[in-house]
Amino acid sequence: MATTLHLSLPRLTTSLGLLFMAGAAALLLAAPARQPAPTLPLPQTAVVPAGTLLHRLDGEYSRAGQPVDAPRATVRFGSPLEIMRYQVTAADYARCVSAGACKRLDTPAARGDLPVTGVSHIDATDYARWLSQETGARWRLPTDAEWAHAAGTRFVDDARGLDGSNANPAARWLADYDREANRKAASDPAPRPVGSFGANEHGVHDMAGNIWEWTQSCLRRVSLDAAGRTIGETSNCGIYVVEGQHRAMMTLFVRNPKSGGCSVGTPPDNLGFRLVRETGWRDWLPAGLRRLLPA
Repeated sequence: MATTLHLSLPRLTTSLGLLFMAGAAALLLAAPARQPAPTLPLPQTAVVPAGTLLHRLDGEYSRAGQPVDAPRATVRFGSPLEIMRYQVTAADYARCVSAGACKRLDTPAARGDLPVTGVSHIDATDYARWLSQETGARWRLPTDAEWAHAAGTRFVDDARGLDGSNANPAARWLADYDREANRKAASDPAPRPVGSFGANEHGVHDMAGNIWEWTQSCLRRVSLDAAGRTIGETSNCGIYVVEGQHRAMMTLFVRNPKSGGCSVGTPPDNLGFRLVRETGWRDWLPAGLRRLLPA
């Protein structure tokens, strides 16, 4: 019986798929005529293979009441990750503004081939929603771990490297001072055309350049006991992780990181973003029908 069910399942799936496609086609034919969508250049993407990543977890950690580096953990990606090869450009974002789906920037870039900067988390999610509607594919911000996976060898682990058992507050203060001084000395905030910082081993460009990128990971505060076990965790989704030359936490509505909103440490030079493309049942539908579906 089990063998028969297994063999008949593909036929059942095919039949249901054909019925769905027939119904979808009928809906498409019955739908009011739409003006053709303007030609939208599809983002170039890179596919990062499935695999495992030894990742410095995001979040602010404390052990027995003292701040410590976040632990490293193995993160498994069971399927490939498709991500934009380049950051969203000023020209890309301007199309969304022209469509009335994105808010105008305070200081638009002078050149369209520059990464869009001065965007908030809200702006980035507005763009993702618009791009999803225009292309019929689902686009979203990456998680912190996904961004690190895509960054590969370009990911910067900026942990202080102190022994978690070191209770001397002066040691951590000095490590913080040195780290922040080095960050300020290395600051080079002028945006450059996309591709200026080169590609990593996955073909993803400009990771850890001078544009920090929004993720969808909320700020976490994690309390550990003396043995390193988690005894408490809170999340604040008014603040999100941004990734670049170092990890930072930014308030979701902030466009200019220098004006405030960075929860701790040196603020990023620029805020931009790139998106992940999700694949699913929508990809089996004709492009015209996908555009009729909500993002």
